[in-house]
Amino acid sequence: MVHRLHFRAMGTEMLVCVDNGSEKSPIELADVPAWFEEWEQVLSRFRIDSELTRLNRAGDQLVPVSETLWHVFQSALSAEKYTGGLVTPTVAAAVIESGYDRDFSLLAGQTLFPFESEPPVVHSLSSVTWDESTRSICLPQGVQLDFGGIAKGWAAEQVVQRLKHLGSALMNCGGDIFMSGPLLNGNPWEIGIHRPFDRSSGYIGMMYFTHCCGVATSATDRRRWMQGDSLRHHIIDPHTGRSAESDVVSVTIVAPTAVEAETAAKSVLIRGSVEGLDWLESKSDLAALIILENGSIVYSQRIKEYL
Repeated sequence: MVHRLHFRAMGTEMLVCVDNGSEKSPIELADVPAWFEEWEQVLSRFRIDSELTRLNRAGDQLVPVSETLWHVFQSALSAEKYTGGLVTPTVAAAVIESGYDRDFSLLAGQTLFPFESEPPVVHSLSSVTWDESTRSICLPQGVQLDFGGIAKGWAAEQVVQRLKHLGSALMNCGGDIFMSGPLLNGNPWEIGIHRPFDRSSGYIGMMYFTHCCGVATSATDRRRWMQGDSLRHHIIDPHTGRSAESDVVSVTIVAPTAVEAETAAKSVLIRGSVEGLDWLESKSDLAALIILENGSIVYSQRIKEYL
């Protein structure tokens, strides 16, 4: 039997599922929200007392960090390298400058003042120094980190690793999903793909999974706001320091891990449909469904395995 727990964390809706072959829900399921509370206290840029906030304010000094922050930082390093610098946590200052300086529930529906100056330059993680032996990180002046979706993907993987001994587990962190394998009876997990701008009208398609993998969707239809006369969203193109401008509104990626899926989805969205699909097809372990601003859908070669 599949047991489910819905809760809210990291500024989004969460769903954790465990198929343990029993009518009794595993007691560990109730512990999951507390795990996220611990991780948010480390990784949230919206909490003034989080470990990440303290690191961002330290300014040009080597700061010892926790094991959690260190592991997510290493995932961010891999993401930046994997995408040629397009997905990097150093966009924090640009995200804040664009107006996303608070939880989105406090931002939605508001029109913000336009830029008073050019957006900040986004430096790569090569500007950051770290010491593995002391597990310390030094951010140069003007550089802050925002782990965003990478933290959600990492958290999804952590939950599944902790619960998979119970049976079959799936964690959905606001669209960043990781699963341990098929349901106990061999049936697949079913995951729906939302229709952009009209999520209440049902799914645009369904995907089916019978193996351990990650699935992530990056989209610009939900976290949008006006800054002066300009439409902004939360996915920053590090080349410009502004919200990415492409013909893509939503990308759903299947990858070996949730972090890879999240990273690849943002990379494709920033690149646009043509360059993004070329980049994606060069990765043999990725599959994607790309929805364009005009409503048309682009399928990668491998995605049909899951539809």
